[in-house]
Formats: sequence, structure tokens, C-alpha cells
Amino acid sequence: MGNAKRSTEPLFVVMLGGVDGDGLEGLMRHALEASALDLLETAASSGRYSDMVLVTDREPGLPLVEGARLVLDDVTRSFHFGRDLAAVVGASEADRFVYAGAGAGPLLGIGELEALADGIAGDKAFCLTNNFYSADLFAVNPATLVAEVEPWPSADNSVPRSLREQFGIETAEVPRTTATQLNLDSPIDLLAIALAGAGGPRLRALLRDWAPDTTRLAAAARRFTDRHAEVLIAGRASARSWQYLERETACRVRMLAEERGMTAAGRDINGSARSLLGQLIEAVGPERCFGELIPELGGAAFIDLRPVLAHLGIDARASDRFAADLGDFGSIEEPRLRAIVEAAVASPVPIVLGGHSLVAGVLMLLNDWVWDEHGRLAAAD
Repeated sequence: MGNAKRSTEPLFVVMLGGVDGDGLEGLMRHALEASALDLLETAASSGRYSDMVLVTDREPGLPLVEGARLVLDDVTRSFHFGRDLAAVVGASEADRFVYAGAGAGPLLGIGELEALADGIAGDKAFCLTNNFYSADLFAVNPATLVAEVEPWPSADNSVPRSLREQFGIETAEVPRTTATQLNLDSPIDLLAIALAGAGGPRLRALLRDWAPDTTRLAAAARRFTDRHAEVLIAGRASARSWQYLERETACRVRMLAEERGMTAAGRDINGSARSLLGQLIEAVGPERCFGELIPELGGAAFIDLRPVLAHLGIDARASDRFAADLGDFGSIEEPRLRAIVEAAVASPVPIVLGGHSLVAGVLMLLNDWVWDEHGRLAAAD
């Protein structure tokens, strides 16, 4: 496709890949595919995009959305996020584009996608994102900027920051809502969506077939409506998440925020990540940590476990991490991770484990759900 004639409406790009296999990895792959197709259908319904592209490493198992096109990775070379995004954008006639990771939009509606298109309208060079420091959703004007970043970004989370640092591009964040902050990167995120009955039609159908046990997650979430309860949040949580919880929940909130930007900075790879919770587990062991000490800090806990794993030097494979997030310690092969998860499950208070989304958009979704439930129960009395 040539570049002589530019479109007045932005290109919409969704990228899917990197997760595949059996068991929980296969579940995540199918969920990401379903979410990506739901998002493309929402983009098509908005009527605001000149072209819609799904970039992926293999043919999807579900039919492609009408009006969207498929771009398969070149199997003759390794995937590189920045290079491949620049190639797709460069081949388009659009002079602006919106990008979303496959898991970035399970709750996004037409209004959010219209706002992204509106945010980069006109001639002004601009970038709009859901998280400046760790993006998985962004809109860019002009489209040519992404090809000029040096070096090409290896992942999506650094793109807005690179555009501002290298080119002085004005960058802004979209409103931080449940829809813009929830990203699918773990089965615990799917569990929350299933509990809340949220998501698009393809994703909801998948979750109905999965029929997961949401008992422990629901028990932890119900603490949000209890003014006598205290809830511990630990991991890569932001000050905005804390402000949200202080404003929108009835409980008291205890926050242990650590290793923000860990993945973008490569601290999980180079061994420099440090976690207070990880130090506590080292000092007293997982049984006492989760059986005695954490219950003294709150009646429930939501823990982003990734900083702990990085601190302890536990290089668990995806299947083990996903099993950990669901509390399925019997399926975990890595012995130290298995011991941590077994202790967390045995805790006298409900402890929910997960990744970054757990202490961001998932908390917001759970809080929305539990207050809706609270209202329904009150109305029924």
C-alpha cells in the first residue's frame, strides 16, 4: 500500500503474540485473541478508523472482524515490537494511528476509542496514552514518529516516554478509569472479569466455558465495602491507585508500593530489583509471612508477586506464574514459588496473587463489582 494519499482518520493497530501453549498459557492465548477481536469490533462500530489491523504470530482461531485485516509476523526473522509496528504503520495511508496490545482493551467501549481518535486530530504532534511510564495503549500524531525512535522500542510500554524524550512531543494520559487501566496479563485478570461479568462477547463466551472458581477473589473484594476492614495492597501500585482506593472504598487501605517501572527499566532482568515483601519472606519464611504477619496487616491482601520473584531470583516460567496467580500450587514446578503460593493459599485471610494489572485496573474492576453487589443485596433486604 503506497503513502501518496493520506487518510484523514487514524489507523487502529492491535498486536497479539508471545503467549501460547497448553493449559493456562493456552487459556491466556485464547483470551487475548478473543479480547483483541472484541476490541477491533468496537473500533469498527465507532466508525472513526480508516483501517484496522491485527498483527499476530499465527492465524486466529476465531473469524476476523469484518473490516479488519490480518498481518502475520514474518517467520523468517525474530519479532521486534518497534520494527514491526513501524512497518505496519508505514505501509498504511493513515497519518495518525492508535495502538493497543491484545490485552489492553477488554473493557474499552466506543466512547474511549472515539476519545483516542479525537485526541490526535489536527496538525499538532501529540501522543495520548493510558500510562506514560508503562503504556499498553497509545495514540500518535504524526504516524511517522514511531519509525524515528532510536533504538526501536522492544516493547510497547516505553513508546510514549521515548517520543517525549527524543522529540519533545507533548504527551498526555487519558482519564484513569477501570476500562483504560485494565490489561490482561494473567489468569487472575480473567478471573476478575469473569466475576464481574465484564468484557466483550467473545471473551465472555470463553470465560463461561472456563467456569473458574471465584470464591477467594470475591471474599477479598468484599472487604472493600467493610468500613471495619483493612486491606493490604503490595507491588507496583501507583499513588493514583491508592488515591482511588481511599476515595472509592469503605475499608482502610495499607499500601506497599515498590518497583514501579521494574520491567521497563529491566530491573527484573539485571537482578537489581528489591522488594520489602521479598525480604520479609526471606527473613521469616513464607509460612510465617502469610500465616501470621500479613494477617496482622489486613483482612485481605492483593499482591503483585512479580517484584517478589525478581528480588528472590525466582525465574519461573509462565505456566508456573499463571498457576501461582490462581493459587494452584500443586501445578507449580519451581519449588520456592510453590512454597510461597501454598503458604498464601493457607493464610487465614484471603490473599490474591497476580501481576501488575492486579494492583491497577483489576482493583478498580473488583471495587465496581463489589459495590454493585452491595447495592443489590441492600435493595433486596
